[in-house]
Amino acid sequence: MEGQLCANLEISVEKPPGASPPSFIALLKVYRELLVSRIRNTQCLIDNLIKNDYFSTEDAEIVIQFPTQADKVRKILDLVQSKGEEVSEYFIHVLQKVTDAYYELQPWLDEIGYKPSENICSKPVVNTDPVSRYCQKLRYELGRDSKFVMSYAQREEMLLEEIYSDNIMELVSFTNESLGKVCQLEALFDDAVGLINEDGETIYVFGDAGIGKSILLQKIQSLWARKELEIGAKFFFRFRCRMFSCFKEDEAICLKDLLFKYNCYPDQDPAEVFHHILQFPHTVLFTFDGFDEIYSNFDLSSVPEMCSPNEPIHPLVLLVSLLRGKLLKGSKKILTARTGTEIQRNIIRKKVLLRGFSSNNLKEYTATFFKDEGQRTLVLNQLEANPNLCSLCSVPLFCWIIFKCYEHFHSMFDSHELPDCSVTLTDVFLLMIEVHLNRSLKTSLLKNNTRSQAEMFKSRKETLLALGKMAYKGMENSFFIFEQEEVSSVNISEGDLQLGFLRTVKGYSGCDNQCTYEFLHLTLQSFFTALFLVMEEKVGAKDLLQFFNECSSTETAQPTCLRIPWLKKQLAGKDPFRNKEHFHFTNLFLCGLLSRSKQKLFRHLVLPAVIKKKRKTLITYLGESMKSHLKGVTRSRLPNYNQVQVQPNFVWMLRCLYETQSEKVGKLAAKRMHANYIKLTYCNAYSADCSAISFVVHHFQKRLALDLDNNNINDYGVKQLLPCFSKLAVIRLSVNQVTDHGVKILYEELSKYQIVTFLGLYNNQITDVGAKYVAKLIEECSSLEYVKIGANKITSEGGKCLAQAIQKSKTMFEIGMWGNQVGDEGAKAFAEALRNHPTLTNVSLAFNGITTEGGKSIAEAMQHNNSVKIFWLTKNELDDEAAMSFAEMLKVNKKLVHLWLIQNQITAKGVKYLSEALKENTAIKEVCLNGNLISQEEAKAFENEERIICF
Repeated sequence: MEGQLCANLEISVEKPPGASPPSFIALLKVYRELLVSRIRNTQCLIDNLIKNDYFSTEDAEIVIQFPTQADKVRKILDLVQSKGEEVSEYFIHVLQKVTDAYYELQPWLDEIGYKPSENICSKPVVNTDPVSRYCQKLRYELGRDSKFVMSYAQREEMLLEEIYSDNIMELVSFTNESLGKVCQLEALFDDAVGLINEDGETIYVFGDAGIGKSILLQKIQSLWARKELEIGAKFFFRFRCRMFSCFKEDEAICLKDLLFKYNCYPDQDPAEVFHHILQFPHTVLFTFDGFDEIYSNFDLSSVPEMCSPNEPIHPLVLLVSLLRGKLLKGSKKILTARTGTEIQRNIIRKKVLLRGFSSNNLKEYTATFFKDEGQRTLVLNQLEANPNLCSLCSVPLFCWIIFKCYEHFHSMFDSHELPDCSVTLTDVFLLMIEVHLNRSLKTSLLKNNTRSQAEMFKSRKETLLALGKMAYKGMENSFFIFEQEEVSSVNISEGDLQLGFLRTVKGYSGCDNQCTYEFLHLTLQSFFTALFLVMEEKVGAKDLLQFFNECSSTETAQPTCLRIPWLKKQLAGKDPFRNKEHFHFTNLFLCGLLSRSKQKLFRHLVLPAVIKKKRKTLITYLGESMKSHLKGVTRSRLPNYNQVQVQPNFVWMLRCLYETQSEKVGKLAAKRMHANYIKLTYCNAYSADCSAISFVVHHFQKRLALDLDNNNINDYGVKQLLPCFSKLAVIRLSVNQVTDHGVKILYEELSKYQIVTFLGLYNNQITDVGAKYVAKLIEECSSLEYVKIGANKITSEGGKCLAQAIQKSKTMFEIGMWGNQVGDEGAKAFAEALRNHPTLTNVSLAFNGITTEGGKSIAEAMQHNNSVKIFWLTKNELDDEAAMSFAEMLKVNKKLVHLWLIQNQITAKGVKYLSEALKENTAIKEVCLNGNLISQEEAKAFENEERIICF
């Protein structure tokens, strides 16, 4: 519309040489209603017109008396036009210069090609718009706050840009099925990808502790502050959900105070800024970090939903109302939480799963962290030699800790190797504690005054106990924020605070006048809790195991949007959605600290008899817990297999068993499985968990099936499974971020033992390189019968290699290639493999870019095949000519039972060929043609042939 108006105006703002000056009065007349509808702020225009003596105070008073904003704009336009061309041009100049206030008019200014004259350029323009000035202040403060990432001690900070590294972000459905990767952060806000509920307003980002949720929000905050996040957000308000636990039960604030007091306060006219926010909620972006960390005893059961933005009420009600869209409906929101936190579906717009570092991400992060090429190469070589450490490094937090520890010891001794192959997460955190304590020592020029780990712990025993006691008290009540009184009550000194285990945080509520503290990370609080349970001699069996009991609750969950403890009053004492990951980590660290290998460290901290008693209590509990857990799991009888389907909690149990590093415990766990098919699908298992899986599985005496589909195993995890491959007859690793490198490991190991019958690699990141390794395995391993390698990145080159290997195999029963791109060349190779193949029964070449040429080759070859019963060719580009070839095949081939030609380009003509062929073939049960170029009317002609399925 604007372009058409400009054409009709027949004036050019950009003057050609020798042309008469443009009429700015005429321009304002033509675009009058556009300007009236898009100018939100009149005060800035009036201020500048007065400052340059274009308006008198009387003019301003006339404008102000009009009741509506639109009428004010109309009056300003009338006055400006009455004062001539110069004033009219200056009016346009103000719109151009004050971009933040008049951002909606910038496309119009670009379209008319306005360039100010020399005279107008000399006139000053001042931005007095409170809204745009607030936006500028907000960007400045958020930019400043997001610039650095806090390191170990509060005196050490790192630039976000120097330490941030992307990790795998995946859009998922409500049932956590993959909807594609997030490659650009703007895609989080793009409804074209990953939208699962158009009525929801919240982008829900979840993942395990340490996976990078908080730093992702900090990166988004930094980009917004630098105007590098183009999502139409003028305002950005960020909250850490755990801080809502600081508000007292009787506190009440209004939405304006929640936004301004705890983010950034407007310097001018807060009421006008807030009014603008209420009018244009779509310009607001919220981030709420750590929804699972809210803890409050406040009872909301009698409080109605909040709809008024002006009424004071408890801050938790405001938070819930914002998430539900009862307040500022249409605003953008990102909510983070740990995996397992239940969020009501109706508030979710998108779900985003953070998976941690891929192998490439880890290399990029290593390059970012270690600037010196020699040091970087040394670290990468050590990681490559230690798959267990690599697996831990796939979690960004643990990677950061490991690298910082390495960096510290390298600076102290000039050389230091990363921990050895048996390293556990407990080892990594003990190393972190050692580094913290080492930093408190006065350094020597000779760098030789660093004590051993045992000496260091002994010298700071009271400090460790004090920190552990506070961590324990918080863990008992799910408190993550500590006020000064709580810190003082356990005798934590100012020197202890400087060690960097605790950091100060912005206080909310009545905490503003004193320091408020939190542990550097939730996992560190879990570690200190476990350390207290080990070091405090008064801790008995019941207290030692209390957090295991917290994690073993089987209470039935009730649907709700919240997972906060004041729901206990509403649900008769139950807290069904309480996230238990902090308890899980406490248990894991407890197992690690009580492992036999740590007794040398603790013998100077705790009486050996006490440690022995606690260790015996723990080991007995783990044995009984494993026995009890496995009684309740789902079991299935399959041909040749007794299958057990475990739950995500079982992965935590395996992690705990691994931390004990007790072969006796591992053997006992394997014995109590009473199964030879372990199904660990959708258990949120990471690559590091493969160490724990191997720790138990390698004790099995007989051949075993291991199903790890739909986790986050990746190449590191494949390497961690090395101890198991001599036992694995079935290995399923579909949807696991496995690349060609992981496939190479599989080939090298599985070809050694020659027992694998089933290899599942569907939906990974395998290219033709990996396909060639699978082809070699098919050729060399006569036991292999099933290969599922669909939805990868395999082209005709890899397809030909696989087809040639299958042609030579006398045992292959099923090949699944759905969703690759083998094309016609690959199809021809598979056609040759199918010709006279003795055992191949199920074949899928669906969604592979196969056209008529490839289809005809397959159809001709199938005339010479007596083994294939099911053939999927769905979603290719087969037409009537290909259908004719398949019809000819069906007249000859009487062994094929199911032929799927769904979603191709076959018309009624092609269907007729196939229908005629079925008159000579009684063996085939169905020819599926759904989604082809056949109308319902045309399909009626084939109603009598029930085996032809068109709809």
